[in-house]
Amino acid sequence: MKGRIIVSVTNDLANDQRVHKMCTSLEAEGWSVCLLGRRLTTSLPLERSYDIKRLKLWFNKGAFFYAEMNIRILFFLLRSKFNVLHSNDLDTLLPNYIASRLKSTPLIYDTHEYFLGVPEIQHKPLVKWVWKRIESAIFPRLKYVFTVNQSIAKLYEKDYGSKPLVIRNIPFQGSTVSNAEERAQFGWTNSDFILINQGTGINIDRGMEEFVLAMAQLPKEIKLLLVGKGDILAELKQGVLNANLSKRVQFVEPIPYHQMLRFTAMADVGLSLDKDTNINYRYSLPNKLFDYIRVGIPILASNLVEVAQVVLEKKVGRLIESHSPEDISKAVLKMREEGKEKYKETLFMASKDLCWEKEVIPMISVYEHLDSLK
Repeated sequence: MKGRIIVSVTNDLANDQRVHKMCTSLEAEGWSVCLLGRRLTTSLPLERSYDIKRLKLWFNKGAFFYAEMNIRILFFLLRSKFNVLHSNDLDTLLPNYIASRLKSTPLIYDTHEYFLGVPEIQHKPLVKWVWKRIESAIFPRLKYVFTVNQSIAKLYEKDYGSKPLVIRNIPFQGSTVSNAEERAQFGWTNSDFILINQGTGINIDRGMEEFVLAMAQLPKEIKLLLVGKGDILAELKQGVLNANLSKRVQFVEPIPYHQMLRFTAMADVGLSLDKDTNINYRYSLPNKLFDYIRVGIPILASNLVEVAQVVLEKKVGRLIESHSPEDISKAVLKMREEGKEKYKETLFMASKDLCWEKEVIPMISVYEHLDSLK
């Protein structure tokens, strides 16, 4: 055994596929891994090959949550034995940094987004100031930093003078998807043309408001499936009722990842329609893009830097001209006319090339270096 790693997150562990893949890969390399997160009242039971620890908190949102979570992480780390700490995102960095300094152990920081650019804090100057102080105090002192794409890596390089190592969130090549869900459960048939938007972030400015409006302009054979949760769901459901689209637009609650992919495999096109309304959306590279490729469905996407590069370079879909319902409708009709068969070969080739087994190699090299220093 090479040593013990404690990996920290602030979520409940259930749907964080990036962190799960990292823990699995590190365990396969001979490390003992413990994943630390939190337990919610809605948390699903988990069985993992590596150790997991979920902290039950008094607070679940706001400043009190972040303060309690950071204190609990710190005390857990100070009571634990480890050889390496792996902090995910800025909201776990401070306790990991303190523990790594107190125990003289290496710290790896994995930032999944440009944290100071998230829309949730843009109109909260005090909150943003606190996070900025934490990041600017610690980031320049870090030796090992990962992030999710080149655009975000360049933002951090501009801010702090050092460029993080890019590890994109891509599925395992060897993993398979079991049989697709049956369309009949929604009253849909094989002749219907189904579009899907999956994931936990069905939020404002991610294009779904306009897509529901576009559905009213499209033929009745075109259906929409929204899988996941988000802050815009109530508004979307009301819009569906108002437009009398209940038989054509269906909502599925958040479900385990592999079960979710069964719904994805049922569809004809996968959607990724984030708007360029903030720096994080502008440079985002959503995980669902790679899920769509993995199950073999083409992508309809907005023209954002990282997204467009994958879609156009790999020839796995189309870009919308704008977020107007008219342009969305035009793009959907064009993709229905083309059919999935047009993209079958390029999707297959992309799925072979875009795999976690290749993507994770640089991270494994960093850990091998740390092991050699023991």
